[in-house]
Amino acid sequence: MTTFLRDTATVFTRELRPSLRNPAAMLFDMGQPLLFLFLFGSLLGGAVGPSWQWFVPGILVMMCLTGPMSSGYTLLVELIGGAMERMMVTPLSRTAMLIGKSMKAVVTLVVQAVLIIVLALPLGFELHAAGVLAGLAQLAIFGVGLGALSFVLAMKSVPSGTLFYVVSQSLLFPLLLLSGVLLPLETAPGWLKVLGQINPVTYIVDAQRALFAGNLAAPSVLYGTLTACVVAAIGLYLGNRAMSKGL
Repeated sequence: MTTFLRDTATVFTRELRPSLRNPAAMLFDMGQPLLFLFLFGSLLGGAVGPSWQWFVPGILVMMCLTGPMSSGYTLLVELIGGAMERMMVTPLSRTAMLIGKSMKAVVTLVVQAVLIIVLALPLGFELHAAGVLAGLAQLAIFGVGLGALSFVLAMKSVPSGTLFYVVSQSLLFPLLLLSGVLLPLETAPGWLKVLGQINPVTYIVDAQRALFAGNLAAPSVLYGTLTACVVAAIGLYLGNRAMSKGL
C-alpha cells in the first residue's frame, strides 16, 4: 500500500507540475464557462426561479464534462509521442498511473469550480456551505469516472487519435443539452424528456442543483450520488483493465 500511494503521488505530481508552472492555462480553460456564467446566466433572469442557484451548478457540471472528459488528450499525446511507453517500463504501478492522472483532472476541476462559485457570489448566488462541499465531492467522484473513461478512449485511439476526437466531440454536446444544463427540460417535447431521463448527466445536474440550494435530503441527491459512483466504478475498472493489458 505504501508503494502504491508513493507511485500515485509521483504520477499526480508529474501531471500537476505543468499546470503549476502555467496557471494561466487553467484560467484560459475557464473562458467558455465564464462566458456562459456572465452572459447566458444573466439572460435567464427569473425565467427559472432563482437563476443563479439554478445556473451555477449547471456550469460546474459543464466544466466537469469539458475537463475530465477531455483529459485523455494529454495521455493520447504521450502515447503517440512515445513518452507513455517509457513510463510503462518503470516499476510504477499501472493502477497508480491511472489514479494519479485522474486525480490531477479532479483537482483542476475543483479549483476551477471554487473560482466559479466565488465569482458568482456578487451576482446573487447564495452560498450553502454544506451543500457546496457535498456538491464538489460528488463532482469529484463523477470527474474521476469521466477522466478514467477518457483515458480508456485515448488508449483505444492510438495511433491516429481520430477515434478520441470523434467520440468525445460527438458525446459532449448531446450529454450537455439533454441534461438540462443550460435550459430546463420541463418544457421540452416528450421524446426529449425521455432522452433526458436515460442521460446519466441529468441525475448529476439535478443533484447538484438540490445540493447548491441546501437541500441535502432531496431524493435527487441520492440518485446523483449513485450515478457518480457507478460512473467512477466503471471508469476505474475499464481504465485499470486497459492499463494492466498494456498500451
